Amino acid sequence: MEREQGEVKADRLEGPDPLSDSEREMIKDTWAKVYQNCDDVGVAILIRLFVNFPSSKQYFSQFQQVEDPEELERSAQLRKHARRVMNAINTLVENLHDGDKLVSVLKLVGKAHALRHKVEPVYFKILCGVILEVLGEDFQDYITPEVAGAWTKLLDAVYWHVTGVYEEVGWASSSAV
Repeated sequence: MEREQGEVKADRLEGPDPLSDSEREMIKDTWAKVYQNCDDVGVAILIRLFVNFPSSKQYFSQFQQVEDPEELERSAQLRKHARRVMNAINTLVENLHDGDKLVSVLKLVGKAHALRHKVEPVYFKILCGVILEVLGEDFQDYITPEVAGAWTKLLDAVYWHVTGVYEEVGWASSSAV
């Protein structure tokens, strides 16, 4: 079902639910534990993305033909991109108190992925889900339902802002997942 232009704009006006102070603290506390294993967690997230959503590899020429998760794990390029993803999340977490900084970071990420990399915006939604899965599985002692809810709100806001950037730059979807 296709949306009409006005509907998109109305959805955009609502925006994501803001994080409460306690939710920001839960995210910061759990992220401190996650970020201690930054490289391994980032690699786990990208491997899960590529294995569960193989179409996501189309944006990474160096991984398109790689099927073996162990081969992916050994890839220096994958590790480098995993580190970039984790550093971007770290920047968001460090600036949860600064909405302008968050929007600025997400605009940069959104523009780069829309204009330079031509990544379909749905992959941000998929990646957010993968991040939640990996955190929930690998950090079970820290990701309670309440903490997972806070992370979900943050990642929903990430997706909302990034898709807003896609709309600003006049993104036209070129393929389906």
